[in-house]
Amino acid sequence: QVQLVESGGGLVQAGGSLRLSCGASGLTFSLYAWGWFRRAPGKQREFVAATSSLGDSTYYSDSVKGRFTISRDNAKNTVVLQMNSLKPDDTAVYYCAADLRAFGTSSKNGDYDYWGQGTQVTVSS
Repeated sequence: QVQLVESGGGLVQAGGSLRLSCGASGLTFSLYAWGWFRRAPGKQREFVAATSSLGDSTYYSDSVKGRFTISRDNAKNTVVLQMNSLKPDDTAVYYCAADLRAFGTSSKNGDYDYWGQGTQVTVSS
């Protein structure tokens, strides 16, 4: 049974930082590209960042580029999203997701095979 569990969400003031982690089990972690998505209140889920299965490429949405960093640790079956310079517009539920692909990354929801339950991030002004 595949399980993705996010942690690290919380309440932070604008300009602050949070580090989200996603632990995975029940799959071969290194075969998957990994992504982070988010859903703000009243909005559709949107792409945030992704890293390839080899960890040799990353991709970010324009809204987080330069502020967020995605990384993966194959030894620990963990993918991390470091979020700096947070803004109130970053408030959302953040989800990690696994995409079985050998190369590259995807920003499309439909390309991802497994999803976590999400962790809430709230940024106050």
